[in-house]
Amino acid sequence: MNIYYFSEEINFRLKQKRKISAWLQDVIWQEGYGLDQLNFIFCTDNYLYGKNITYLSHDTLTDVITFHYATGTKTILGDIYISIERVHENAKTYNRKKTEELYMVMVHGLLHLLGYNDHNSEEKLIMRSKEDFYLNQLRPILALKG
Repeated sequence: MNIYYFSEEINFRLKQKRKISAWLQDVIWQEGYGLDQLNFIFCTDNYLYGKNITYLSHDTLTDVITFHYATGTKTILGDIYISIERVHENAKTYNRKKTEELYMVMVHGLLHLLGYNDHNSEEKLIMRSKEDFYLNQLRPILALKG
């Protein structure tokens, strides 16, 4: 499986990598895509803020940024940067477990690579629906409560 996990400026290790990777691979397959390579880079707010400024000219904190490198259609080749600090803050804000919030952000980033956007209310509704759908598939795999 060509899904890899890294960390930058933070000591973070994803638990149950094999199960999470299999779930993500299944999301890709269900959406009709193939996987070339997918990298998750877990980092600090400051690190991701730097990426947001440099590459997107956005002067804001964010929880996830995706970079799509695939030149072919229906292929996933990209990086998903996730701020663990922002994930933890969002978990408090939305009254979710940190792990649940992390998995939601991971699939959110993947959905961006799969061509989904969240620029307007209609796109956001579709994105939330997809996130919920795929998180519900993960719950029994990891024995998460809904």
